[in-house]
Amino acid sequence: MTFGGPAQYDNTRQVYASALAQPTVYSPPAPTVTAPGPALPALPVPARRGRTVSIWLFGILGFVLVALIGYFVWALGAVASGIGLVIALVPLAIVFVGVYIIDRWEPEPKSLIAFAIAWGAIAAIGITLLVDLAITLAIGLRAEVLSTVIQAPIVEEIAKGLGIFIIFLIGRRAFDGPVDGIVYGALIGGGFAFTENIQYFAISLIEGGGSQLTATFVMRGLLSPFAHAMFTSLTGFAMGLAARRHASRSAALGSGCIGLIGAMLLHGFWNGSAMFADFFALYVTLQVPLFIGFILVIVALRREEARLTRERLGEYAAAGWFTPEEVTMLATPAGRKVAMQWAATLSGDRRALMKQFIRDAAALAAVRQRAITGRDPLAAEDERALLTRTSATRTALLAY
Repeated sequence: MTFGGPAQYDNTRQVYASALAQPTVYSPPAPTVTAPGPALPALPVPARRGRTVSIWLFGILGFVLVALIGYFVWALGAVASGIGLVIALVPLAIVFVGVYIIDRWEPEPKSLIAFAIAWGAIAAIGITLLVDLAITLAIGLRAEVLSTVIQAPIVEEIAKGLGIFIIFLIGRRAFDGPVDGIVYGALIGGGFAFTENIQYFAISLIEGGGSQLTATFVMRGLLSPFAHAMFTSLTGFAMGLAARRHASRSAALGSGCIGLIGAMLLHGFWNGSAMFADFFALYVTLQVPLFIGFILVIVALRREEARLTRERLGEYAAAGWFTPEEVTMLATPAGRKVAMQWAATLSGDRRALMKQFIRDAAALAAVRQRAITGRDPLAAEDERALLTRTSATRTALLAY
């Protein structure tokens, strides 16, 4: 991506060249001074292109959803399916809480979050069911071991991984790195597990009544709610690494395939442990440590995101847009916590303004990072909007 010359500010036209004009020799525009005021004016917003999902994609998923509902009612009955759906909301909520904690630093666009969940819960399930049906018809029988340990990990992870790649293509400007890949992968995996759990819970209720349903719920809903989320996160992590390096579509697909292999192996190992070994012994000795390791990796990645945010905002601070104290406040977990506490003591409780200030500053740092890699043609436009927003929000925060 090529920008213009050094950053300048035109007082006549009230527009400035991009602060990202020359990423290697950074010279942001001088900040403007705005008179304090208690309310925010109408503010510009970053460009939506490359950060949203077409309504047509949601429409297609809607048709598939109708077909899935019909299939579940036909195969399992409306009552069992309804009960399974209600109970399946519990592990889904657990996954959502986990993803929310991961995604708090720089939240992903809501439309992409909704698409990720919908893809896992609708499209990936539909693909899996169609492939399962095709294989059953072709072979004439359904071998439990083959289906559980080999077929399911391969087909399900490909179906879920396809959703991550679609998000990479349509939401490229919101796919900034491995943390984003983990978020999208976990959401798709959580959506997939939700629909799959409806089926498992309904079948357990039909075949064994309340006791079997309870056992299945404990096994799938409480002991392993993050299983699918963790599997698919490996694919998202690998694709996120490619996104951070400004990889091409083919390179991102290749990187995602490497993560996909890991997801398949982990999925197959997980399923196999339930069939061929003492599940609870293996759960405690291998699967729990594996999950803990997964959490530690996410913590390390979050720290790296915080470091990049602080570094990028520090460049704006050097140009006068933020004070060094504000950078610490905006780019560290402890600083954000103190900022929210302070905002609550201001007249009228200004925590909502502080949340907006933090959110826009994090987005500004991400824009700068994308510009450095040269992968965002709309970076200058987004930067102008976000600098205007952060300046106006600060003014509102400090107004008496």
